[in-house]
Amino acid sequence: MAALIMMQGHTFHSFARTDLRDKGPYVISQFLGGLAPAIFLFLTGITMAFRMDSDERRGLAPGARILSALSRARYLLVIAFLFRLQLWVFSLPWNPPSVMLKVDILNCMALAGAALSVMAVFRTAERARLCTVLGLAIAAASPLISQLDWSGVPTLVKNYIAPDYMFFSFFPWAAFFVFGLAAGSVIRLVKDDEMDRVMQWAALFGAGLLIGGRYFSELPYSLYTKSEFWLNSPAQVLMKLGVMLWILPFAFIWTRYAANTGWSPVSQLGTTSLLVYWVHIEIVYGRWLGSWKENLDNTQVAMLTALVIALMLALSVLKTSAKKWSAMPAALRWYPFTSRAN
Repeated sequence: MAALIMMQGHTFHSFARTDLRDKGPYVISQFLGGLAPAIFLFLTGITMAFRMDSDERRGLAPGARILSALSRARYLLVIAFLFRLQLWVFSLPWNPPSVMLKVDILNCMALAGAALSVMAVFRTAERARLCTVLGLAIAAASPLISQLDWSGVPTLVKNYIAPDYMFFSFFPWAAFFVFGLAAGSVIRLVKDDEMDRVMQWAALFGAGLLIGGRYFSELPYSLYTKSEFWLNSPAQVLMKLGVMLWILPFAFIWTRYAANTGWSPVSQLGTTSLLVYWVHIEIVYGRWLGSWKENLDNTQVAMLTALVIALMLALSVLKTSAKKWSAMPAALRWYPFTSRAN
């Protein structure tokens, strides 16, 4: 689902005419698209929690568990720089090499993974509690981090840490990663027959976050001398978390009771989300469709969005099919053809 809303958000952002950007379809598209990075960070935190729990069950020492988490963060950082390198090479000669240092969502994942690797020393139950508190602390500190004097700090360091509309900085975006660590730890603690009840509580808790975040964001006074809702507001972080906790039960119900017996295009995109993210960014923001940039009406953008999604789905199927083919024993790869010939 995150992949779908990400692709539609990027396509509208790149191709919608400028005079349509204050209208309903574009605003709704970008609101939904803004959820995608938070969902991806949340899911990355969940998978990191699974890794930490598995390492604990295997009996690894605390130091080894931290190194295991750091290895995952290192992988994300390498992928982040390879992604930016590819975008720069494909944009030559217009963009300077400095674009490779842009702090994108993969960079934020890597920094959050490295900073939170210390959570691996705790037991899963302790990690769930600590990460819940830590996520709230990161969200609450974000307006304060914005107000610090960053004039003497290298720009790259500032971009990684301080809230900025142009970058995925640690504050407040890492809060979603930390909440994912807490959620993943909870999932590992409950039994399978308890998951239905857990998802009910997730939906109720998500509704509470939405209502509470909306209420506190509209109060005429604030604990902060300066806070921007869409940049560093704790209320905005908690409201997005509330939306995710609403989506989670629906996704659980769908995968367990509705689409658990056959192929699902949504699940298919999810299994190759990194590839889909990487390739669609080049298609949507690269030079390939330059004459259409900021030049299409809503209907045309919607049709282009459907085409991009269809292409990425085909690429995803090709990727997983190739992986299955390579994993198959050589004697069986051509079995239907060899048996027919015999």
